[in-house]
Amino acid sequence: MKKKLRLISWNVNGIRASIKKDFVSSILKLDADILAIQETKIQPDQITEEIRNIYGYSSWWSCSRIKKGYSGVAVYSRIEPLSVTTDFGIGYLDEEGRVIEMDFGDFVFFNVYFPNGQMSDERLQYKLDFYESLFCRVNELKRSGKSIVIAGDYNTAHNEIDLKHPKANEKNSGFLRVERDWLDRIVGDGYVDTFRTLYPETVKYSWWTYRANARKNNVGWRIDYFFVTDDIFNHDWVADAFINNDIYGSDHCPVGLVLDIKKSV
Repeated sequence: MKKKLRLISWNVNGIRASIKKDFVSSILKLDADILAIQETKIQPDQITEEIRNIYGYSSWWSCSRIKKGYSGVAVYSRIEPLSVTTDFGIGYLDEEGRVIEMDFGDFVFFNVYFPNGQMSDERLQYKLDFYESLFCRVNELKRSGKSIVIAGDYNTAHNEIDLKHPKANEKNSGFLRVERDWLDRIVGDGYVDTFRTLYPETVKYSWWTYRANARKNNVGWRIDYFFVTDDIFNHDWVADAFINNDIYGSDHCPVGLVLDIKKSV
């Protein structure tokens, strides 16, 4: 049976602050079937009914185990998954609450908040090790024949088109060659950047620093992505991909993917 799904990913930079703004009305405006959010900055005992239950969505959460008010991801979904995994038995994927894996039958969905490597060389190495751990898990599923969608804040701009000032940022984490090489490796392993593949020349950003009126002046970075396994793309499941610059409330804006699931892959 034909199924058309609207998927949204959004780093909200603090779910409790977002709820006090226009988060709920933004969700209704986005009309997502599956909404992945990153950087919730919340602990399990702080997830109120107001936050957990929003207009017909069920929600699943993964929170940082090592630091309060830090990291964290969640998924709101109108569709009940077959299974949900938040505990992988892998320190990099578990300790900071950065990953939720959900099996929706037609595809496995990952919501991921990749680490930021700007703080130190150690933190950059943590980011690279996180990539390695995550894609060990994802590639295992891919080899078993699963179709996969990986949504989230990747904290890396891939190519020069993906940020306003590429030359000035070549030595900054988020645009280091070693980080960009990881995205090259993902593409080489059969994962497709949906927005860039559909819109190869379009300049749009998904994150802006709060400093110097960056969003007003559109001095931004595209670091939020939907990657899919190439089978999803090759079977024409990808109907559209988009970046919604008109939604405010965070230093990121939502990015989206429309899947038109016509048949089993």
